[in-house]
Amino acid sequence: MYFGISMPPFGDFADLAFLGETAHEAEALGWDGFFIWDHVFFDPTFHPNVDPWIALAVMAQRTTTIRIGTMITPLARRRPWVLARQTVGIDRLSHGRLTLGVGLGEPAQWDFGFFGEPTDAKQRALMLDEGLDILNGLWTGKPFRYDGQHYHIDEVTFQPTPIQTPRIPIWVGGNWPNKRPMRRAARYDGYFPILWDGGMTPETWREALAYIRSQRTSDAPFDAVNGGRVPDERWDSAAAVIQPFADVGVTWWVEDVSPWRFGADWEKPWQPEHTRQMVELIRRGPPRM
Repeated sequence: MYFGISMPPFGDFADLAFLGETAHEAEALGWDGFFIWDHVFFDPTFHPNVDPWIALAVMAQRTTTIRIGTMITPLARRRPWVLARQTVGIDRLSHGRLTLGVGLGEPAQWDFGFFGEPTDAKQRALMLDEGLDILNGLWTGKPFRYDGQHYHIDEVTFQPTPIQTPRIPIWVGGNWPNKRPMRRAARYDGYFPILWDGGMTPETWREALAYIRSQRTSDAPFDAVNGGRVPDERWDSAAAVIQPFADVGVTWWVEDVSPWRFGADWEKPWQPEHTRQMVELIRRGPPRM
């Protein structure tokens, strides 16, 4: 089991120097992954925010071993060929430590809607699938063309290619128990489910992984990524919380490090105590088995 952090680069963490130092400290404390949210605007309070690809470049420079990435990038809001350049740049800068998390992206009414971009889930899902096709085609470094419903590319050859082979790992996010995200995940390298009412349980994970295995056509490694919260009072005895997930095949436990785990209002401005609470949680180090 690997242990990661998922956090919004909002508020004080929109300061690139502070975010880079936080990633450096998390690595020193033994965390295995540091993943940031990818939003242009998250909500109408307009938190200070930072571009994730610039942030990841800083994090790559301030760390040497920890895995970094987005959780998640709404691919329908990114030009896939531009994202190909950004991801390869971070992959090479980090010496092969990038993981790309992808999904539809929420909250669509703001993050997309503020700019008149498509908010319809079916349209964004099609753009996501086409975008993934394009990323995988460009990353090969071989002549590639594409003719989809939303994207059209004349023949190009993309260089340089990622360090990681056969590609930069792609984790697919999606709302449980929707089957389409699980089928999408089965084609790639990992699944990050979202279940708003209480989170995933070992049993729901067992069902999800059984379905994904039935859809897989590859025996390559596959990550089951659980977004969770170890209760404060259980941090020093976390095995009882986490082991049942490991027993059913979960490979990553990604701890929610955000104001909202501490009871903050989703639509109120960032407060100084949010930063303090998040830093204190990171400084505990990963929960131990």
